[in-house]
Amino acid sequence: MTAVAARAELFDCRDAFAQALLEIAKADVRVVAVVNDSVGSTKLGNLRTEFPDRFFNVGIAEQNLIGVGAGLANGGKIPFVCGASPFLTGRGLEQIKVDAAYSNANIKLVGVSSGLAYGALGPTHHSIEDLAWTRAIANLTIIVPADPIETAQAVRAAYETDGPIFLRTSRMPVPVVHPPDYRFRIGRAAMLRDGRDLTIIANGVMVSRAVEAAELLDSVGISARVLNMATLSPLDSDAILDAARATGGIVTVEEHTVRGGLGGAVAETVVTEHPVPMRILGVPGVFAPTGSPEYLLEHFGLTADGIRAAAIDLLSARDAS
Repeated sequence: MTAVAARAELFDCRDAFAQALLEIAKADVRVVAVVNDSVGSTKLGNLRTEFPDRFFNVGIAEQNLIGVGAGLANGGKIPFVCGASPFLTGRGLEQIKVDAAYSNANIKLVGVSSGLAYGALGPTHHSIEDLAWTRAIANLTIIVPADPIETAQAVRAAYETDGPIFLRTSRMPVPVVHPPDYRFRIGRAAMLRDGRDLTIIANGVMVSRAVEAAELLDSVGISARVLNMATLSPLDSDAILDAARATGGIVTVEEHTVRGGLGGAVAETVVTEHPVPMRILGVPGVFAPTGSPEYLLEHFGLTADGIRAAAIDLLSARDAS
């Protein structure tokens, strides 16, 4: 962690999610929340208190959770279906595919405590496959916000967009990476830093670490572009290809397995349109061990120093070829 990061104020994006949803619900009686015995972890207690008749707790039954949400959507409501991401996606994947995506239901799936946030609870609670699972499903928008500013805007964008959406949020505290005038748009990446030597593409909790890595690289004369790829589907292929052409190398970093997530999506775009050297950082195709989120990120090199090292390795290999 850099000195700047150590001084930065950290925020739980679930707070931004809960506050944004409460404000939307106050303005639109169609908005309802459905949870799976997860009032505390979703931080929706205030919404339940203010709108008890628009709050549904189905218990620990994720398939029912999504089915109830889809039924509410078919009845003209706008349901935000919320639960811990490993269970929302792992247990409810068929319902996500059929009841949400195939049926084109106007349902908003919110996976909280994603990635490695449940670190001490071990592999059963690590949600490091959810993006690969959901990205394989057609007609499903996938959003992975990086900070509270983007989270609040992503909630409103999901509300305003008709159709099924998966919003992946974490409980892991993060600093603000966007300026106050930032405007999130579905399907558009945000360039947080420009650079000429390579590009770092990240989403979610890894975006702040990507920015820190770019600062470390800048101190040794390496200019790194940083893209926040908050929307995983639809993907901003134009931003990826522009980065490939302008900088000649890409490092992706995600709080997810390296198989089928952000790195896979970027690689699919690059290899078919403009091949450049890549490094894909994440959990390397293994079950993550038990430990604190901070320990696990360090263990897998998902830190500013780890990203910096991968970037230098990429540049060394590229220059030697």
